[in-house]
Order: sequence, then C-alpha cells, then structure tokens
Amino acid sequence: MSPPQAICYNAFTSFLKQVWGKRAGSALAMTKLLNQYNTHLNITYLTVNGYPLKLDVYQRKISQPHPTVIFIHGGGWVGGEKESQVSKLIPFLEMGLSVVNIEYRLANIALAPAAVEDCLCALGWVIRHGEKYNFDTDKMILAGESAGGHLALTTGLIPASTEWNLPGQPEEQLKVAAIINWYGITDVRDLIIGSNTRDYAVTWFGNQPDKLEIADRVSPLHYIQPNLPPILTIHGDADTVVPYSHAVRLHQALDQAGVDNQLLTLPNAGHGQFNATEESQISQTIQEFLRQYQLLN
Repeated sequence: MSPPQAICYNAFTSFLKQVWGKRAGSALAMTKLLNQYNTHLNITYLTVNGYPLKLDVYQRKISQPHPTVIFIHGGGWVGGEKESQVSKLIPFLEMGLSVVNIEYRLANIALAPAAVEDCLCALGWVIRHGEKYNFDTDKMILAGESAGGHLALTTGLIPASTEWNLPGQPEEQLKVAAIINWYGITDVRDLIIGSNTRDYAVTWFGNQPDKLEIADRVSPLHYIQPNLPPILTIHGDADTVVPYSHAVRLHQALDQAGVDNQLLTLPNAGHGQFNATEESQISQTIQEFLRQYQLLN
C-alpha cells in the first residue's frame, strides 16, 4: 500500500470505527471486523470522457469464492458519494459478505441515463474480477438506497431485458442473484411530470427533448417480467422524498409476474433515518431474505 493509500485507508477505517461505535458501542469490535477484510479503495472501474469512476472493495479474507454485495449510494442522482453512506455497509460486513461500494456520474457530470450505464459497467467489472477478489459471481447481490435503490433495480433488471442496447456494454453476462432496494424510485416518469414531480429528478434529465422516453427506459417498472432475481424492498409509508406508492406498485407488479419478492413497510417512517428498532428489523429481514436464497455462507 502506497503512503497516500495508507493515509486514505487509515482515515476511512477510523471513520468506520466511529460510525460503528456509535451504533453498537464498540469500536474494538469494528476493528476486529475490519481485520477480516482486505480493503482496496478508489479503484478505477471505468473512465468516461476523461472522468474516472471509482469503487471500493471490502474483500473477505477467505480463499474460496464468496457472496458479494454491490452497494450503490443515494442522493437523487444529483448528489451523494460512495463514502457518504458507509454505515449501510456495516451490516453486510457483519454478515460476512464481501462488499463493493461504487460511485457513478451525477447530473452535474452527465444527465440521465449515464448513471444507469455506469452501474451496469460496474457490475461487469465485478464479474470480470471475480477470480481476483474471490467474488462468487453466481451469488452477486445488488443493494442501494433512494436513487441507489433505483440503480440497484435497473442494474439487476435491465440485463434480463432485450430492449436495452448500450454502446460499450460489457461483454460479460450481467446477472445477479438478488436485489435489496431501500426506498428506490420505480417509476421515473412519475417524478418529472404530474403531482409527484421532484426537483432532483427534473435536474437529472435537464432539458433533453426525449426525457420522457428516457425516463421510461430507466424505470424499473418497465422491466418487470418472469424469472427475475428475488427482490426485497424496504420503504417507509410516510416517505415524502420517494413516494411510498413506488414500493407498492413494484411489489404488485412483481407479484403479478410471479417474481419472488418482499415488501417491508415501516409504518410512519420517512426517507431513511430509521430509529434503532427499525434498523434492527431491517437487518433481521435482510438476513432472512439472503438465507432464504442461500446467499449467506
């Protein structure tokens, strides 16, 4: 590890210990947890028009292929960074999973559908580097919150469709074993026109003349069909940032298509910022969901 990498790693692990210590009262336990992982920070997985896109790998120190979570941060496609939601990674590390935490182009760099394209390329990178990092490419789990939930869904659902032809799409077969969607957007058009319009969604599309067509093409509801991977959705029914109806409509569409899925509704909860009881319920639900599909070793 080079000196700059060491400084970055030490600062980052210190931050993780602080986050975990507040959550569980034990920074020492966080240290022991991190010692079970090789950490590789800020790896460039794609460069687009001179703009490098980075990811972090938390590789479990084991010699055999291992189930892996690809986590996608939120921020309404206009903000956020992969480091901003590291607390969401901790439960997956506690479960013994390897984790890949990715970034993507935000609206100030490139408008829709750039973020979708980036996440597909990130999935391709993870599959391509499975042997190097002991990722079990048959047990890939996509997860994300808010805009990241949307991107986890599109990344997992688009490869199963024949309707999307991306220039430069990775040659690897893009497939995942499960998707965990925290309060993600499922009908993007709904957020750029009509009563549910949100500024962040409008910003992501800018003044593109075909924005409604693009919105449909990046909407998870557009890709519902049989034989999709199982999906767990977590959403508060008092969410004012991403309407709870998006979770309900996704759940209903998946049920109708015969896709295994579960909707965990958190009564009176808003957009994230769940209390300790809710966080515990979420963690338990995720573990049960992953065990159901043999995704925990």
